Amino acid sequence: MRKKIVAGNWKMNTLPAEGVELAQNIEAGRNEVCECVNFIVCPPFTHIAMVAQTLKDSTVELGAQDCATEAKGAYTGEVAASMIAALGCKYVILGHSERRQYYGETSETLNKKMAQAYANGLTPIYCVGENLEERDAGNHFAVCKQQIEEVVFNLTEEQFKNLVIAYEPVWAIGTGKTATADQAQEIHAYIRQVLAEKFGAAAAECPILYGGSCKPSNAAEIFAKEDVDGGLIGGAALKTEDFLAIGKGFSK
Repeated sequence: MRKKIVAGNWKMNTLPAEGVELAQNIEAGRNEVCECVNFIVCPPFTHIAMVAQTLKDSTVELGAQDCATEAKGAYTGEVAASMIAALGCKYVILGHSERRQYYGETSETLNKKMAQAYANGLTPIYCVGENLEERDAGNHFAVCKQQIEEVVFNLTEEQFKNLVIAYEPVWAIGTGKTATADQAQEIHAYIRQVLAEKFGAAAAECPILYGGSCKPSNAAEIFAKEDVDGGLIGGAALKTEDFLAIGKGFSK
């Protein structure tokens, strides 16, 4: 059985006190959702430590939204994987479309970040996905395949066993558009097929999350698909009721 995961990417939202309150509320309502669902929250760097303290005895796990390419040194403004691991993070989001688009992250960059994550015991949530132009041109399969081949295919078999993939239809992030459940299943199944080319049967165990405007109203339909193992949630992760309701999208 693959893990069922609902991960909240808070992006550049919430002040520290707001983040603590959000984490407290998620923890308080967590028992309303099947224990089979693994909740992860990924706050801004500035309040990871405070949220970690809030979730100290919780089953809600902690992640970061990014990490540096280097282990340490004169890299002003960067945050090393060892630093976030020391604060209690178990996961780190890498390759998010916003990092690729706004900050020019390439596969070369991401290979270095993946190496840092694994060196510090973190599980990467590695994001792949196409923009609207690529989708309209019918290139969505090729884009996802390239993003996997150039980074994930460099992992060892042991590293691959500790990986989460998130499929992001970039055209559906913050636009109000959402891939249909069938579209999500089609691309998730394809991603798993690509992973199997390199890692064989182990691909069947890799969680693949849907990351495009997932919300309480569509979570159950999307999560019911065979190759969809949960969601990487943006805006809805900032509202306790919505985040928990998405978790309830899994049938027990």
